[in-house]
Amino acid sequence: MHTIDDASEGADGVRLADVDGDGRLDVVTGWEEGGAIRVCYQPPRARVGARWLCETAGRVGDPEDAVPVDLDNDGRLDIVSASEGRTLAMHVHWNRPDGWASEPLSVARALMPWMFAVPMQVDARRGIDLVAAGKGEDGRLGWFESPADARDLGAWRWHPIRRVGWVMSIEVVDMNGDGRRDLLVSDRYGDRRGVFWMEQIGAGEWREHPIGGSDHEVMFLTRADLDADGFEDVLTATKPRQVLWHRRLDASGRRWETTSIALPEWMGTAKAVRVADLDLDGQQEIVVSAEAAEGPLEGVVVLVRVDSRWQPQPLSGPRGTKYDLIELLDLDGDGDLDVVTCEERDGLGVVWYENPARLRASRYGAAGRRP
Repeated sequence: MHTIDDASEGADGVRLADVDGDGRLDVVTGWEEGGAIRVCYQPPRARVGARWLCETAGRVGDPEDAVPVDLDNDGRLDIVSASEGRTLAMHVHWNRPDGWASEPLSVARALMPWMFAVPMQVDARRGIDLVAAGKGEDGRLGWFESPADARDLGAWRWHPIRRVGWVMSIEVVDMNGDGRRDLLVSDRYGDRRGVFWMEQIGAGEWREHPIGGSDHEVMFLTRADLDADGFEDVLTATKPRQVLWHRRLDASGRRWETTSIALPEWMGTAKAVRVADLDLDGQQEIVVSAEAAEGPLEGVVVLVRVDSRWQPQPLSGPRGTKYDLIELLDLDGDGDLDVVTCEERDGLGVVWYENPARLRASRYGAAGRRP
């Protein structure tokens, strides 16, 4: 494990973007308990194992999410933060030549506890728009329409799409190959929970399609062609300890088959998932992060395919209790993908795990017991 940043409290999510324009992906994180929106700049590879140069882009109450986006189209990446708790607001942290400046997005105030946001050009007009969602009785998935002057935060308009219970993931992707970008969503609570996608049938017009998981508490999702059939599937970390594999059956995005991949009892409850070939053997592995990983329980685990079974292997060790989003990239330049994540409860902060590319799944039995 290498520490990127532990300067605040409650690191809650990692988002990647080249904020400083040097060609390397940086990490943006909202620190929920500390109230800081932090940017950590990826150094040259010779120094990537040390703490990174980080700065605070702004301070807000209860930040749950922070996403980089060039909101005013000036060539510099700004950050949009989403707050829950008592704050119930979204803020734009403008990346200006003389430093960062924070302003509230007026129309978002007190609408709901905000949980997640992504940039998307929805209406094919003016600048980039924002898709966002929250949780609770007033929880909605919707989008903020950019005005002619994006810097006029009082002129943005909110358009709700559908009611939600607690949105975990929103991804912008063309789900049916029609050339229009759609929304892929996981919603963990409520009578309409599960994984679904909203087909964009016009500028700001939507049609809903279920994928699966309506009888589960679904957490963060990812996309990957896990069975190498040419169709991109959806995988969802699911409480308490499962990964739901939503296998796409055709190109339309309307036919899915869901199966469950069990996670070991010696890890916490499932939070986020990613898929990649970590050990360079030509087969894909599954990385899962967890929360509620108290005591000896593992916070990050990798699943290795052995014959027809997925066998788990510890990745993080017992340090850390509440992990969050995962990103995979080759930070040290050795040709394999490393794991970037954050830990919120025990003060580990934003960290990355160096990949030895030597997974040894054969040591583990079918039940995934640790040796």
